Parts: sequence; C-alpha cells; structure tokens
Amino acid sequence: MPEPEKLDTLQAVELAEGIEIRLRMAGPMLRASAYLVDFLIRGVILIVGGIAVSFAGIAMGGQVAQGVILLSWFLMDWLYPVVFEAGKRGATPGKRAMGLRVVQATGSPITLGQAVIRNFLRFIDGMPMFTYCFGLTSCMATKRFQRLGDLAAGTVVIYDRIPPQPMLPSPPPVVAVPLPVGLTADEMRALALFRDRAGLWSEGRREEIADQVSVLSGSSGVAGVDRLLAMAHWAQMGRGDK
Repeated sequence: MPEPEKLDTLQAVELAEGIEIRLRMAGPMLRASAYLVDFLIRGVILIVGGIAVSFAGIAMGGQVAQGVILLSWFLMDWLYPVVFEAGKRGATPGKRAMGLRVVQATGSPITLGQAVIRNFLRFIDGMPMFTYCFGLTSCMATKRFQRLGDLAAGTVVIYDRIPPQPMLPSPPPVVAVPLPVGLTADEMRALALFRDRAGLWSEGRREEIADQVSVLSGSSGVAGVDRLLAMAHWAQMGRGDK
C-alpha cells in the first residue's frame, strides 16, 4: 500500500532565498474538468457569434462571413487560454471554476511568454488524434503533474483556493548551550538568522548550512543543527538579559 505522503499533492518548493513554500498541485482529472468547462464556454461563444455573423453575411457576402467564422475559431482556440492565463488571475474561466491557477514552478505568476509556450504546445499534448495521450502520460509520469507544455514553459497548475503555506519556524531548544568561542557582531547576526529561518528550510538544507560551521558546533548533520540552535538560543537569552 502506498505511503500517505506519496498520495498527497502538497509539495515543497524551495525559493532562491532558501525558503520553502508548499504548493498543492492539481491532478489531471480536475484539470480535464476545467478544460471541459472552457470548451463549453468557447463553444457557446462561437455558436452565438456564428449566428450573428450569418445574419451579417447577407450584407458581407457568404465567403467573408465564412472567413470571419474560421478566424474567430482560430483565435478562440489558440489565444483564449493565453489571454486569461497571462492575466492577473492566471487562470481561464474553467480553471477559476475549479479553483485552479497556473503559476511558475516557484509559485510566482507566469509571464506572457510562458502562457504562449504552454498553450501552443497543447497541440503536441493532444496527440495522437486529439486523445491527449501524450499530455496525460506526461502528467502521470511527473511529480508535479506537468504536461509537456508545462515542462517546456516551467509552469505548474495548483489549487488556487489553498494559498502557499510557508513552513513554520522551529521552536528554540529547551536547553541553551554557551558559545565555545567569542563571535564577531556579523557572526552573531548570522547565527541569529540561522535560528530564525531554520524552520523555513528543509531538513537537508538545514544540515547543509550547519555543516559549513561544524568547527563551531563540533558536530555535523542533525546533531550539528541542534547544537547551533542551542547556541543561538543561548546568545538570544544573553541579549535579552542585557
């Protein structure tokens, strides 16, 4: 039986500052529902527009009316998702109805270029014969449920109604450990920052940073992290006493 955490779509994303946020990735079924809603919306718009153009075709001519209808279909099929996803909300009406949003892999809003890439490659995702087998296979094979267009554009689809959740800072250790040597003001600030931001990093990231000053802590790995936090707590207590 799969482990529960492997079934959870809440995934940690590390930002450039070393801080981690958690994004709830949207699976292919909900995304397919959003696509169906958008398909119906576009269909209704094209049908209503087609009827209006047909009546106007009496004055414009049949060939001109047919050309307008074909051009409208092309624009709706290719530019409809680009305009909405590159906008402020980052989602088409269908995605908004399903509570979804397209963002960069870092959780930031996508750019116009990324919106163009991910949607213009939808043609390849829809192969073979518009069955979307390529896109579905890519979604199921990637950890973040990215279709080929997402991989090329560096985008993901997340649940918009669940905001990014920063990891909470770790509480200070119960026992404070005195510093073995004197530290400069800059080193003290660095130690305090490590204590304040430790909970925003993954365990591996904390250990990686703590290992850089193993000479000070006298330990590495988890033990080194705990000892640095204990020293930072002692230093914080000392400043508070003053």
